[in-house]
Amino acid sequence: MDMNAIVGSHDLLFVTLDTLRYDVAAELLVAGRTPALARVLPGGLWERRHTPASFTYAAHHAFFAGFLPTPVTPGPHPRLFAAGFPGSASAGPGTWVFDEPDLVTALARRGYHTVCVGGVGFFNRRSALGRVLPDLFAESHWEPSFGVTDPDSTRHQVQRVEHVVRTTPPGPLFVFLNVSALHQPNCHYLPGASYDDWDSHAAALTYVDRQLNPLWQAMTSRGRPCFAIVCSDHGTAYGEDGHTGHRVAHETVWTVPYAHFEVPRA
Repeated sequence: MDMNAIVGSHDLLFVTLDTLRYDVAAELLVAGRTPALARVLPGGLWERRHTPASFTYAAHHAFFAGFLPTPVTPGPHPRLFAAGFPGSASAGPGTWVFDEPDLVTALARRGYHTVCVGGVGFFNRRSALGRVLPDLFAESHWEPSFGVTDPDSTRHQVQRVEHVVRTTPPGPLFVFLNVSALHQPNCHYLPGASYDDWDSHAAALTYVDRQLNPLWQAMTSRGRPCFAIVCSDHGTAYGEDGHTGHRVAHETVWTVPYAHFEVPRA
């Protein structure tokens, strides 16, 4: 993948499926429970990778500097894009290297309109901390219906992306979407459940997948090709080795699903 040929010629979509575990994503894909993802994933499969951080805030800072989840096989692995700094060993001929400190600023300076549709609390703009990441973007959106407590959050988020696409003037567009539905609490996606577990996490992913085809359609409706990165920022534990949640150094947290691809037109 030569990102030097992608940047400028393509619209860009970056989706983080917040908190999605690799094992849940892989098992549901094989079981046929995520057809919208199966349609776009290269070879119909997730790639197993390791995240650079164990929780949302740290992971996204790394992502926007070019440190996307790393392949689990021995490296070095050339990165898609990278904020330039002396001594970097993971920038190859196909890496788009920029002088700016983050991807969002770099794209904006090259003519992209940058849009954030937030999900979890680090994007909700309700505090100084919750404004750090969305303030990188020219345009940012968050409301309670996008957050972790709304059972239909992904549909609301995708509808906002559709609105953005319809109302943005011609020119290159970068859309970042942080999907909140997989984060706790997710027991409301499993009828009768009173607490979060692996099964409710899986039910949340099934719900998210049902909302994704309109996202693919929106991002290819502008007459420009669209390049997408879809991944988790970290996983979460449901009792493994006594751990619950994330921000801990556990395999269920560090191992995440990842994919990049050109979004197929409907």
